[in-house]
Amino acid sequence: MKQVRAGLCLVLLMASLSCSSQPGVSTGTSATAQASAQPPSVLFGDFFETVALSNLFPDSKQWADAIPKRPPGEILERAEALGTTSPGALRTFLEEHFILRPATTAAPQPTAGLPLDEHIEQLWPLLTRRMADLPPWSSHLPLPHPYVVPGGRFQEIYYWDSYFTMLGFGPEQQELKRSMVKNFAHLVRTWGHIPNGNRTYYLSRSQPPFFYRMVGLLAPDSPARAYAEYLPELKAEHEFWMQDSESARPGAPARRVVSMPDGSLLNRYWDARDVPRDESYREDVHAANQTDRDEGVLYKDIRAAAESGWDFSSRWLADGESLHTMQTTSIVPPDLNSLLYGLERAIAQGCERTNDADCARSYEARAGARRAAVHKYLWNDETGLFDDYHLKEQQTLKHVTAAAFYPLFVGLATEEQAARVADVARDRLVRDGGVVATTLNTGE
Repeated sequence: MKQVRAGLCLVLLMASLSCSSQPGVSTGTSATAQASAQPPSVLFGDFFETVALSNLFPDSKQWADAIPKRPPGEILERAEALGTTSPGALRTFLEEHFILRPATTAAPQPTAGLPLDEHIEQLWPLLTRRMADLPPWSSHLPLPHPYVVPGGRFQEIYYWDSYFTMLGFGPEQQELKRSMVKNFAHLVRTWGHIPNGNRTYYLSRSQPPFFYRMVGLLAPDSPARAYAEYLPELKAEHEFWMQDSESARPGAPARRVVSMPDGSLLNRYWDARDVPRDESYREDVHAANQTDRDEGVLYKDIRAAAESGWDFSSRWLADGESLHTMQTTSIVPPDLNSLLYGLERAIAQGCERTNDADCARSYEARAGARRAAVHKYLWNDETGLFDDYHLKEQQTLKHVTAAAFYPLFVGLATEEQAARVADVARDRLVRDGGVVATTLNTGE
């Protein structure tokens, strides 16, 4: 049975791949940092929306990543003087006042025809970035150490992607691996959490909490030693996900924390803002125009789905296919709660390593309570899978998704549950070419 569990862990890793710390951590954002890190949609207000909806950019992210050449206030004054004008004149104005990246970038590529391992080896230096001094008002958040980006239109680091990137590193990238962990620790210390990516418009949300797994990669023979080194940051991340937990009540979640019918605490994906995403502004507005739902609620659900990394999956859609039926914030997912169980156990191990017995007991108790709640509410005995739970309907949704693997990945599932998940996965999720995220083909 251990082989079954290990095999499914590997399946999860491969499926997902296709998609020095300082003592003391501030879990709040400093006033100075907050003032200098407003997203472009806030800095430029109505003008940002005008441009975002103008269809001047085939990719909305081009506008979100534009770098102002002058202070935003000065640009807004000039834009107001410009008044209503043609798309051509607006384009000319933008080119005069912003550095605009091209729609497509001809980036260097590895040598053609290489074996796969050599191809990957050549990718790392091509995708590694070293952040020089940032121009004023850039949406980029500074990072002190080298890091790897996905490439193409994504020229920033992304949270959960980076864990799977690091799994592909060889011995030559050991220092780069440590640099990336240091960067994420820096983000926790600076912002109180790890944002979706190092852009100002990603600060209102995070992504699946894989940081503890990254830390563990620094000492594969003794992960607890690495957990102890980064214990302040690990605790700060846990505090971020559990923020306002004392306010959660059954039927009344508090931020990312939900109180189940018996009062036990689990988590959901969430976002602090209820407006269109800067990087997908036009697309989000279009989705809102397809429904009579409250726009703010829909935008929160869309943003929460982006925090999940499953953006966008049929598992978040009430009708299984339409973006305007997004209901992410009403769902308690097994993937997130499995990772938080792993984080709680990692903190307990780090505390034990530092001889803090009270801390170790506290976090082991939290992990134990989460494990019991996952078994009670997120195990679907009918389907033989860990499942998404709908808060309002107070039942699992009979979703057949690769999220069911996560409790196996972190050692939360029983042997019997692992065997049943394996059987269902073989029958319904393993297809030619690998593992599907869901059994529905929605075009997403």
